Amino acid sequence: MRLPQALMRSPALLVALGLVSGGIGVAAGALPARADECFDLWVERNSIYKAYGYCFKTAKAINYFGNAGCQYDNEGEIPMSHADRNRVLAIKKTEQQLGCL
Repeated sequence: MRLPQALMRSPALLVALGLVSGGIGVAAGALPARADECFDLWVERNSIYKAYGYCFKTAKAINYFGNAGCQYDNEGEIPMSHADRNRVLAIKKTEQQLGCL
């Protein structure tokens, strides 16, 4: 994009353009970190389910965790400790806030 010569001489405009383009780079750079965080939360949450014998339904979870020895098809039927159930809820809340789910 070619800017008119008068606009090219405007320091305020050049700073604004620099901030905008820099902001785009920062936002784009944050995406992989968010993806890593989403994956880590997914693994943590599903590791808790796996420990209690949950039978995974998605190909991603079955490939990662497997279903050997699973006993529970419904998340609500898993006899989790209160601490683990609260941790799962906290993880889900964080996943929602980050846009992972």
